[in-house]
Amino acid sequence: MQLRVVAITVAAMTAVLSAGAPAHAQANTYDHQDPAESGCWNSAQVVRTGTLVRHRGRSAVGRINLWWSPRCKTNWVEITTDSKVSGTIYLYTGDRRRDAYDFKPGNNGRHWGNMLRAPRTCAWGRVTVEWNAGRRNVQTGSGGTGKACG
Repeated sequence: MQLRVVAITVAAMTAVLSAGAPAHAQANTYDHQDPAESGCWNSAQVVRTGTLVRHRGRSAVGRINLWWSPRCKTNWVEITTDSKVSGTIYLYTGDRRRDAYDFKPGNNGRHWGNMLRAPRTCAWGRVTVEWNAGRRNVQTGSGGTGKACG
């Protein structure tokens, strides 16, 4: 008898807590996921672009794209640069969420980060890169996109 009362109380409390949770507090299935694997890339378009710039010499060394998928209501960042570059792709949203994705040299210089769901808020991207890691002549670069607000 005692176990049954406890079980009913726990079930009732779980139902109350679940019903009272705001929608934005619940995890989104697309957050921090790969846009290619999820299929979100199939319905996406580039909404902002930026230039990846080498710090020494200030020359352009790549392109940064901020993508939006209307079907998935997500954003992510893609870069194209030299295949010997490593770095980090950052995605930010106006409601203070972020994703950071580290990439290694390869993939013909094309890399993209994970998604964040961002309907009715702004999103933007930033990228930092480096060549010759661990060597004397380390070269760095960075760049970003403007904000896209939905």
